[in-house]
Amino acid sequence: MLTIGTLGKRTGTKVQTIRYYEEIGLMPEAGRTAGGQRRYGESDLDRLSFIRHARQLGFGLEAIRELLNLADHPGQSCSNADSIAQRQLKDVADRIARLEALQTELQRMIRECAGGTVAECRVLEVLRDHSECLTNHDQIGA
Repeated sequence: MLTIGTLGKRTGTKVQTIRYYEEIGLMPEAGRTAGGQRRYGESDLDRLSFIRHARQLGFGLEAIRELLNLADHPGQSCSNADSIAQRQLKDVADRIARLEALQTELQRMIRECAGGTVAECRVLEVLRDHSECLTNHDQIGA
C-alpha cells in the first residue's frame, strides 16, 4: 500500500491534485488506516498514471472521465475512445493554427518596428488597433 505522498512522487502528481481528483470522482476514495491516513494500491497507481498522462496530452477532465469509464468497461467498442481522441486532436490542431497566426502577427509587428521612438512604435500601433493585423487570429480555433 502506498501513502498519498508516495503515490504523488511515483506519478509526478501533487498531493493536492490527488485529493482533488478524489473529490471530483476521477480517483476512487482512498482506503484509510486506523489513524486516518490514505492508502493506495497498484490499481490506484495505474489509474492516476492514466489520468496524469491524459492531462499531459491535453485532455480535459470530462474527457478523462469518459475515457476512464470506457477503461472500466473493457467489453465496449473502442470507437468511443477513438472519438474522444479525435476531438482532442481537433482541439490541438485549432490551438496550433491560432498560435501560428499569433506568431505571424508578432513576427510582422517586430519586423515592421523601425526602432525609433515610442510615438512611432509599430508594435504599439498594432496592439492599439486590431484592424492593423493581417490575420483574424482572435477567431482561429475559437
